[in-house]
Amino acid sequence: MTIALYGHPFASFVWKPLIALYERGVSFTFKMIDPDHPENQARIAALSPTGQFPALIDGENEVTQSNAVIEYLDLFHGDGAPMIPEDPRQALKARMMADVFDDYIHVQTQRIVGDALRKKEERDPRGVADAHALMDRCYAWLEPRLRGKEWAACGRFTIADCAAAPALFYGDWVHPITDCYPALAAYRARLLSRPSVARVVEEARPYRSFFPLGAPDRD
Repeated sequence: MTIALYGHPFASFVWKPLIALYERGVSFTFKMIDPDHPENQARIAALSPTGQFPALIDGENEVTQSNAVIEYLDLFHGDGAPMIPEDPRQALKARMMADVFDDYIHVQTQRIVGDALRKKEERDPRGVADAHALMDRCYAWLEPRLRGKEWAACGRFTIADCAAAPALFYGDWVHPITDCYPALAAYRARLLSRPSVARVVEEARPYRSFFPLGAPDRD
């Protein structure tokens, strides 16, 4: 039975399992979540505690949360190198870096974008300023740790890079990676040239008009 991934091509957290699926050559069916597919919207509402995506269905197994989906794929699907290294010490490093990209760039980007979707009287300028400040601190933390490295952890492409790709793609749109961070900018460019990442970027391209702050004319 072919597994099914529920999500939307423009949704940043959906990129993470999509990248892993493409990296590991896993066959799957994509279940679009949008108004044209109410049956999928109803299914994701039952699958996820908040109705958020991604979620994966594999027979009787239901998996939510992007990192959990990636780990599930490592265990049960695909022939490529696992996204979580088998060595527990290396696995710890990969998971740690994935959490850094998720918590301090990805989530902060969503805070900024989410605020732009609110009515003017409901916006939170202090929260947006705090998100920008946290992203800048994270950029500064990442810069020396990425110098001389091709990928974020363990000397190869891992779950950390699955997390970094959407975080830095959209993060640079809302909080630009300036010339102060050349190693980070070069790493982002390497990610975007990776075939699995380039594929999700292209699949999301038709939906750029959805970006409330205006998608830049690049990438």
